[in-house]
Amino acid sequence: MELTAVLAPAEEGGYIALNPETGTTTQGESVEEAVANLKEATALYLSEFALPAAGHPVVTMFSLPAYA
Repeated sequence: MELTAVLAPAEEGGYIALNPETGTTTQGESVEEAVANLKEATALYLSEFALPAAGHPVVTMFSLPAYA
């Protein structure tokens, strides 16, 4: 099963990782650790709750002007 991982730098250091298909979120000191933690959290979630067959989300980026 292929799932999506979205990572962002955490304010306190390290990374926050989100799986948008399930809503599971975790963190890690490195990208590798954050993804490993997300895999574990998502597997635990899926052991309790079935994942509806909705397809993959579309992940894109957009820009906004800088605000002061």
